[in-house]
Amino acid sequence: MSVVETRLAELGLTLPEVVAPLAAYQPAVRSGVYVYTSGQLPMVEGKLPVTGKVGAQVTPEEAKELARLCALNGLAAVKSVAGDLDLVARVVKVTGFVASAPDFTGQPGVVNGASELLGEVLGDKGVHARSAVGVAVLPLDAPVEVEFQVELTEA
Repeated sequence: MSVVETRLAELGLTLPEVVAPLAAYQPAVRSGVYVYTSGQLPMVEGKLPVTGKVGAQVTPEEAKELARLCALNGLAAVKSVAGDLDLVARVVKVTGFVASAPDFTGQPGVVNGASELLGEVLGDKGVHARSAVGVAVLPLDAPVEVEFQVELTEA
């Protein structure tokens, strides 16, 4: 088991199967030393555990936990093309999209769920640049979607 996957186990987490694409794209693509994930929804065994807008049907706390699931699904997508999460040199950029009620302005706190998970799992390699964006709607009425770019240690 890799160092990263050992750390996941210590945190009580299991790397899920890669979420199947909903349309014509790949869950992750490798280009040289970089891996770009597609937007990852908080799918658990092929289903969204919660749907709706954050600040209306979904609480910010629930959405933050969903963002953690998105990041975990993203790590699975990275592994699918890199072969080993121990090859991650660093997370470069994270972008989080939060389906928001019109008056909800706490997108950064929601996306912290993904950022914090990456830090817990990867340590200093998980520190990244980030954007947190409020949107009207996401695929399947998901409350949150996260994508990221990682740099690998070898091409």
